[in-house]
Amino acid sequence: MPSFRERVLDTVRRIPKGKVTNYGTVALLAGNPRAARQVGGVLYGLRDSDTDVPWQRVVNAQGGISTFKVGSGELQIALLESEGVLVEDRVVNLKLYGWRPPELEPSD
Repeated sequence: MPSFRERVLDTVRRIPKGKVTNYGTVALLAGNPRAARQVGGVLYGLRDSDTDVPWQRVVNAQGGISTFKVGSGELQIALLESEGVLVEDRVVNLKLYGWRPPELEPSD
């Protein structure tokens, strides 16, 4: 079985361009729903070789920018806006830009 780190990275790679999700959803999809903080740790520790991981698409539960990658999130905001995600006052509208994979959507 892949490590938690690999499951997190695989989950983040699934987030489509122009969408975001939160740390808790990534933790749930990675198999440890109580590990939202650990998801942040995994993303904080990305290696130079992890260039295919769109870390900027993960925000906090309220849609807020909460990164330590550069200062107060300037890089994350710039990357999201380059993908068409509007960031207002350091917050992304999760109703408009939020992503939940089909396996988390309620079934009919």
